[in-house]
Amino acid sequence: MKYYFAPFFTLLLAVLVQATPSLAQKVDLTNELNKSKLSVAKDTTYRKIEFGANLNQGSFSTNWTGGGVNAVALGLFFNALSLNKKGVHSWRNDFQSQYGIVKNRGQESRKNVDKIYFDTKYNRELNSKWSLFANFNFLSQFGKGYEYITPVDSVEYRNHVSGLFSPAYLTEAIGIEYKPVSYFFVDFAPAALRQTIVLDDDIKKSVPTNYGVPYDKKLRNEVGIIQLVANFDKDIAKDVNLKFRYLVYTSYSKNSITDKREFNGDHRLDASINAKIAKYFNVNLSAIVVYDKDQASKVQFAQGLGVGFLYQIK
Repeated sequence: MKYYFAPFFTLLLAVLVQATPSLAQKVDLTNELNKSKLSVAKDTTYRKIEFGANLNQGSFSTNWTGGGVNAVALGLFFNALSLNKKGVHSWRNDFQSQYGIVKNRGQESRKNVDKIYFDTKYNRELNSKWSLFANFNFLSQFGKGYEYITPVDSVEYRNHVSGLFSPAYLTEAIGIEYKPVSYFFVDFAPAALRQTIVLDDDIKKSVPTNYGVPYDKKLRNEVGIIQLVANFDKDIAKDVNLKFRYLVYTSYSKNSITDKREFNGDHRLDASINAKIAKYFNVNLSAIVVYDKDQASKVQFAQGLGVGFLYQIK
C-alpha cells in the first residue's frame, strides 16, 4: 500500500509549500458583478460559507379520499468554498455536507439524504485558460444507511448497506485543467489513484460486491487510466444558482468476485438549483445519478426538493 501513497504525500507537501504565501487583495463583493465569481485575473482571496435547514410536512384527515400518508422531513446542510490565488499559483477548497431524515406515519424514521464531500486542488497556471493541477478528493456519508424490503404477506425488514467510511472514496489525481470562464472548468487526469474503503464488516452481508473491496480487506486500490471532471457553478439569474459536477473514472482492475482484471467506467453526476426567495429562505432542487458496477448493476438516481432556511457568509 505504501507504494500507492508515497508519491502523493510528496505532492501534497509541494502543494502546501506553493500555496501558503499571504494574499492581500480581496474580491470586492459589494460589486454585483463579482458576487458569483470564483476567481479573477489578479491575485485574490474568495470565500463563501452557507448553512441552513429544510423542513417538509404533510398531513391528511382520516376521510381524505385522495389518498396519502402523514409525513415530516427535516434536512440540514453546510457548505464552504474558498479560493486563494497568488500569481500563477491557486488553491481551491470545496466542502459540502447534507443530512436528512423523513418520518412517515406507521414507519420508523429513515435517512433520505446523506453526504460528506471534500475536494482540494492546487493549480499552476500556464496561460489564461490552461493550467496544471494536483487534486485530492474525499466522498462518504455520516450515518448508517438501510435498504428496506417488504416481502409479499410478510413483515418489512431492513438490510444494512452503508455507513461512515463504508464506503468511502479517496482519489488523488494530477493532470491539466481547461477553464474558459470563471464558473466552469474541465479537469483531465491521465494519472489518478482511487482507494475504496469499507470499514464495517457487516456490509458484505447485504452488499455482495462489498463495493469492490475484497472480503478479507478493508481497502482497495485502483490505478485510473483516465479521470475526467466537469464542474459548473454560476448564478444564472438574480438569486438563482445552478451547480453541477460530472465525474468519469476509468480503470483496469480486478473484479472483487471473479478476481479477473477488467475495464471499469464509473460515472457520477451531482446537480442542484438553488433559488433565494427571501433574505433567509430558499428553494433547492437536487439530483444525483450514479453508475458504478461495484455498487449496483443499473443506474442509480436520487432526487430531492426542499424549502427552508439559508444563511450565507461571503
